[in-house]
Amino acid sequence: MSLPIVKLHHIQLCAPFEKVEKAREFYLGKLGFQEINKPDSLIKNGGFWCKAGNVELHIGLEEMEETKSKRHPAFQVEDLEASRCLLVKNKINIQEETEIPGIQRFSFFDPFGNRIELLQIQKSEA
Repeated sequence: MSLPIVKLHHIQLCAPFEKVEKAREFYLGKLGFQEINKPDSLIKNGGFWCKAGNVELHIGLEEMEETKSKRHPAFQVEDLEASRCLLVKNKINIQEETEIPGIQRFSFFDPFGNRIELLQIQKSEA
């Protein structure tokens, strides 16, 4: 038996309690996510939910320690170079990643140390 998973519903990243406005500025202002309503039952937890394309991103609040980790979300984009230009324009540092055949990609970090990968699938030439 396997889990009957249909799709990825959301990704949750975290920010420190005292930096929720900085998180809003980064995800909504710089990256262009659109804020969506949280259920009334979860508003008391703080943070916010947002969406880009058909991907939901939930920003939770917690006490955070700076740690290095390989964990990260990877968002597929239509135009990786336009995405790179937007990040550079917003003074967000890019980290080049190891090449994967058929995929162009790079990563960046949010202000709270969450690594985020952007990738574009290369069209195969038939």
